[in-house]
Amino acid sequence: MKKLTERQKTILILVVREYINSGQAVGSKSLVKNYKLDVSSATVRNEMRALTEMGYLRTRTGRIPTEAGYRYFIRQVMKNADLPNAVQRTISHQFAQTRTNTDEWMPLAASVLAHQTQAVSLVTAPRNEQVFFKHVELISTQGRQILMVLVFDGGDVSQQILMLAESVSQEKLSQVAERLNQKLYSLSIDALFLLRSPADLLEKDIFLLIQDEMKKRKTGSSGEIYMDGMENILAEPSFAKSDEGKRALRFFDEREELEDVLSSSAISSSIGGVQVLLGNDEGLKECSLVLSRYGIPGQAAGTLGVLGPMRMPYARTVPTVRYMSDLLSELMMSES
Repeated sequence: MKKLTERQKTILILVVREYINSGQAVGSKSLVKNYKLDVSSATVRNEMRALTEMGYLRTRTGRIPTEAGYRYFIRQVMKNADLPNAVQRTISHQFAQTRTNTDEWMPLAASVLAHQTQAVSLVTAPRNEQVFFKHVELISTQGRQILMVLVFDGGDVSQQILMLAESVSQEKLSQVAERLNQKLYSLSIDALFLLRSPADLLEKDIFLLIQDEMKKRKTGSSGEIYMDGMENILAEPSFAKSDEGKRALRFFDEREELEDVLSSSAISSSIGGVQVLLGNDEGLKECSLVLSRYGIPGQAAGTLGVLGPMRMPYARTVPTVRYMSDLLSELMMSES
């Protein structure tokens, strides 16, 4: 894409800001008037035409941002936006009341995020970043069907019903489980993936299933997801009644889809970092997700963020999510 001039950068940022504030397509005259630009509206119009040709804007009785335009604007916000000190003090004070009650952190974080951003918030409880194998049991139930009970260090338990290619005696199942328990005891997921697969076919299949389940535990967001602010979507008639708004609401009902997004976010981001996923990234047209991971590196981490219309106030939302992430990380470290 062609490199932007300084004037084009300024005009693009102002168009996105104006559209976010008003929800109306932006004209060159209003831009010159509202921001007291020292160039003529004809000059601004020419630059807006160039930005449209480059894919940053599109025409609708004026100009509105494309996803590329939003992405450029968000990159600037990520570098420059800060949460006002007064807002930081307000949020910090709210958490000071629950500093010793960790059970209240998650719902409070969801409530504060929804209120401060006027979007739908989500917060996952922190979970161990390192997953360690403890024990597996294989129990014959009926015919070719068996129950696999997988226990992790710390007490988490996973149970799966498996259908084998052929019936296997309980004695054989117990022998396979015993060999795996001796070989895998106290190993982390990383250590498991360094091991060679067993030669015995049944033992190999169970070993691969254990790897898959531990991988899910490491990258997944299983456990309670705290959400708040659904009324913020419903409060915007143009969004709530649209297909995009309905799709966003369904997104929160689809646990598997939601967990997939949070898992991929966890894999690709570091603690304290903020990610902005625009609509088409996740099949949510005209929506945007702002996410951050919080926690203690190498020990435990969770995810928090908000979902709202793509025309959300990023200059406020991004620093709010970042501040909340940092605050929860500090609370966790103070309790460790």
